[in-house]
Amino acid sequence: MGRAFEYRKARKLKRWGNMSRTFTRIGKEITIAAKAGGPDPDTNPRLRVLMQNAKAANMPKDTVERAIKKATEKDASDYKEIVYEGYGPFGIAIVVEAATDNNTRTVANVRSYFNKHGGNLGTQGSLAFLFDHKSVFKVKPKADVELEDLELELIDYGVDEIEQDTAGEEDEIEVLAIYGAFEEFANIQKYLEDNGFEIVSAEFERIPHELKEVTEEQRASLEKLLEKFEEDEDVQNVYHNMKED
Repeated sequence: MGRAFEYRKARKLKRWGNMSRTFTRIGKEITIAAKAGGPDPDTNPRLRVLMQNAKAANMPKDTVERAIKKATEKDASDYKEIVYEGYGPFGIAIVVEAATDNNTRTVANVRSYFNKHGGNLGTQGSLAFLFDHKSVFKVKPKADVELEDLELELIDYGVDEIEQDTAGEEDEIEVLAIYGAFEEFANIQKYLEDNGFEIVSAEFERIPHELKEVTEEQRASLEKLLEKFEEDEDVQNVYHNMKED
């Protein structure tokens, strides 16, 4: 199996393990998408796939509706999506994606987490060369479409890997995981929708080029830092190049 698939599989359980955190993260993404492209999923492709993400995570419908409504309220928080990059202890690269209404607060928190755990916050873009930024779609397979044929068809859309996978909170849905170029997200989504594929979820991932080995003691230290990021309400996603145990 491909590098992207193996990396994503290794970190999925940790990322989706806390349901309330998952709902908060998806809710923010929905609010941002609705504010940028309007509250109607029929005319807002990004919102449409985020609502599918919410469904796959068993997010209550009224919670989704509140997140959309929040985008239209006059006193709604104006979230900005910001990426922070730095090194944790033992030379592990860490990328933190945040959605915040107060960058001063968020950057101060992120910097303090790095500093207190033996790392340091770098400049934006400083770690871009260590990760591939990917579009990741999970779709239900179609009986009349062969995997090899789909791969050949999607090469022109920047897709470089398709794997059989599962989706949903309990991994109850058999799906195809499609990995493509970050900038081709909209084109891949359009192709899948135009050709009748049911999209279960769609998101972006940062896949490290290489994974670094660490000792159990080093891993324990790094996990403490990663947990601090995950616990921060402004943080949406955390990526690193530490090899999972």
